[in-house]
Amino acid sequence: MEEKVNPWKTNLTNGLIMGLIGIVYSLIIYFLGLSFNKVQGPVFIVVQIAILYFLLKSYRDNYMHGQITFGQAVGAGVIICLYYALIMAVFTYILYTVIDPGLTAKQLAFAEEAMVKKGVPQAGIDAAMAIQAKIMKPAILAPLTVFGSMLWGVIISLVVSIFVKKEGNPLIDTPAN
Repeated sequence: MEEKVNPWKTNLTNGLIMGLIGIVYSLIIYFLGLSFNKVQGPVFIVVQIAILYFLLKSYRDNYMHGQITFGQAVGAGVIICLYYALIMAVFTYILYTVIDPGLTAKQLAFAEEAMVKKGVPQAGIDAAMAIQAKIMKPAILAPLTVFGSMLWGVIISLVVSIFVKKEGNPLIDTPAN
């Protein structure tokens, strides 16, 4: 009789791995002063896709006996991304409250400068900055991090699962009763 694998327990480690990599990457970007660099976002997207691929492949090979359906892979990917999102939300809160409480002001100044360069009228800048100032608070950013990370996690889980799925031959691999 086969053991039933609990994807929540087995993917906790994978979620922690992805979360720690996210924190290390964010800290490197922060300490190198690249927080406002537009290239670092797409680079981290590629890193996340690669990490999720290897984590799901590891899950398939170590816990699913080398076989996983598309749905199981998507489910495991979403679970990994949920753990990742929660870790990153806590990190975001700590970043904005402990590590650099002035980061919000820096981001608002960067956003205002970008709008000025684009030629946005002053009234539009003032309205946008008022809205951003309300949103750019650690207590709001942390839940938004969970939402954004989960939305992105579902998307990359769907894509990565296409490449990770590995189903056996139902005529050969049927379990004996």
